[in-house]
Amino acid sequence: MSGRLWHLGNVVVDLVLEIPALPERGGDVLATRTEHTPGGGFNVMAAAARQGLPVTYAGAHGTGPFGDRARAALHAEGIDVLLAPRPQPDTGFVVCLIDTEGERTFVTSPGAEATLTAADLLELRPETDDLVYITGYGLLYDSNRAALLDLLPRLDPTVTLVTDPGPLAAEIPEPALELLLARSDWWSCNAREATLLTGIDDPSEAARALASRLERGSPLVRTGADGCLVHDGERLVAVPGFEVRAVDLNGAGDAHTGVFMAALARGLAPVTAARRANAGAALAVTTPGPATAPEAARLDAFLN
Repeated sequence: MSGRLWHLGNVVVDLVLEIPALPERGGDVLATRTEHTPGGGFNVMAAAARQGLPVTYAGAHGTGPFGDRARAALHAEGIDVLLAPRPQPDTGFVVCLIDTEGERTFVTSPGAEATLTAADLLELRPETDDLVYITGYGLLYDSNRAALLDLLPRLDPTVTLVTDPGPLAAEIPEPALELLLARSDWWSCNAREATLLTGIDDPSEAARALASRLERGSPLVRTGADGCLVHDGERLVAVPGFEVRAVDLNGAGDAHTGVFMAALARGLAPVTAARRANAGAALAVTTPGPATAPEAARLDAFLN
């Protein structure tokens, strides 16, 4: 394993509620299970770290019970934290509603993670073979977006930039989107997000459209239980998924991305890395909770 992952996204705390179904507007529903756990960018970092990739969280974090909870979880996974806590506010949180089919619905309340500045990243100098990860959530906040776009021209060409636009992909300002498309080495998203960005419903055609917009990079489009589509630089390859009994889909995409980046850092070819990521996501959905990506040994055993 060579290199390090520098995560420039947002760590928040997930307030998870399992419910029979979403209530109607103005209605109410009793949760069958509740949990509060670090989420957001934490899920991707934990997935990568469990595969043996050194990880640093370079985003902002706050002072208060949510910030304390997030930092404790990062340290428990062996993830380094670059910045000192903000004096205020606390780290933000996400209400995550999971129905009986495993589908999830989010409501986000931003906190300190939405206050990243260019000054926070002035000394950030990823080295050759390092990976830098940017998420669309960070691009929605004015301060974070300015900081991230200020960093792009300073990245050495040998640094691999992975961008995940996230569920709010359509709300990313167009100038920021174009700059990231120009620099990204990997554009990792699900089929819905690919449609939002291209206007094309067919995942394969949407992936090809994304490939044509990426000046130096390639797309990876997750297609749920079917697996993913990955462009290896020459052609689009459909990499099949693994049949498992899904218990909780929350965090599946994050597990996929984290395992994929760790596989790239090991020097695996894109299609092989994508197959490993499919397996990581498949194992993740068999356990309740958002940060359920497997350890490397468990993933190796599953693949073998």
